[in-house]
Amino acid sequence: MRMKDKMHTGELYLPGDEEILEWQMKCLDRLYEFNRLRPSEAEKRQAMMKEMFAEIGENCYIESPFYSNFGGGHCHWGNNVYANFNLTLVDDTHIYVGDNTMFGPNVIIATAGHPILPELREQAYQYNAPVHIGKNCWLGAGVIVLPGITIGDNVVIGAGSIVTKNLPPNVVAVGNPCRVLREIDEHDKEYYFKNRRIDWNQRNG
Repeated sequence: MRMKDKMHTGELYLPGDEEILEWQMKCLDRLYEFNRLRPSEAEKRQAMMKEMFAEIGENCYIESPFYSNFGGGHCHWGNNVYANFNLTLVDDTHIYVGDNTMFGPNVIIATAGHPILPELREQAYQYNAPVHIGKNCWLGAGVIVLPGITIGDNVVIGAGSIVTKNLPPNVVAVGNPCRVLREIDEHDKEYYFKNRRIDWNQRNG
């Protein structure tokens, strides 16, 4: 099996393989070009994202700078995904993001890991595990998601959290390591922030 194929099986492989590096360099060159586009060049940005990503839906937007090991080449995004400044995708294998999900500034999604055994690290071995993020999630500023994590739909993750275990849908989760704080409930239908009430009449008007 080629090293490039082992990137997606969870097996140990050598990321310095010539075939991998050749393709990675092409991805990084495109990413460099993307980050040099002006904010006003919206059509070019959209066109480039469709070239760079494995899959990307409609109305997605990424604030520059954007960092990615393979320039989005292993990323699968739904529709209406928004990413604030300094999104880092360690996309050595696949990252899946559902519709209407938002990333705060300085979020890191990592799929790559390195063995604990020093002898293997000396030889530069690596392994990867995919990340799945559901629909309508909000990851606050500075959130870190580790390899192999699955996050359910409608999850809110507090700023600075480090997600080391899977999170179920419809919860607010915070901390290091990130833990479920509570479920999204009736209170959230009345208040949007602390004691500030939602004015549904104004919102629907």
